Amino acid sequence: MFNDRTSPLSLLQTRRSGKPRDLIAPGPDDGQLRQILEVALRTPDHGKLAPWRFVIVPQEKRAALGELLAAAYRREKPDAGRLEIETMHQFAHQAPTLVVALSAPVSGSKIPLWEQQLSVGAAIMNLLHATHALGFAGGWLTGWPSYNEDVRVAFAKDGETIAGFVFIGTPGRPQEERPRPDYDAIVSTWDR
Repeated sequence: MFNDRTSPLSLLQTRRSGKPRDLIAPGPDDGQLRQILEVALRTPDHGKLAPWRFVIVPQEKRAALGELLAAAYRREKPDAGRLEIETMHQFAHQAPTLVVALSAPVSGSKIPLWEQQLSVGAAIMNLLHATHALGFAGGWLTGWPSYNEDVRVAFAKDGETIAGFVFIGTPGRPQEERPRPDYDAIVSTWDR
């Protein structure tokens, strides 16, 4: 069983992201989404900088997002075919809830940029943990939309970047495990 909510530890031990294309309604209501984002705000943050922001893309704006992605893709790749453009529209319409996570580093801070970027990743992970704790599933995607300048400008302020698109909903099909790293290949004991 994935995202087993019987205890905090079992939730973490069975955590599994949902594939955004497989997430269906219901998604979180406004109050639940606020809870999810409030948990994301409780992220480790050296210097108390809050070097991240979140932008909710409501359902009624998904078509506009699809048009934005398609237009940006055509500008970057004028020879794009119909299937590539359809993929941009499909990206915009996955899952009932979409939150765009932004890296918003505080320039001039004594806290290195690297630490601020780590905090963004931790905030997104907390967002996913809260999503799963409420009984939903979430998936964090980057890909082409995260790195395109036209898309970045639509969401981010100067100096900010898109850290990812977080899709939230209910799994529409059984989730499958993915390969996980081997413990002994990743974990060692320092012995100097």
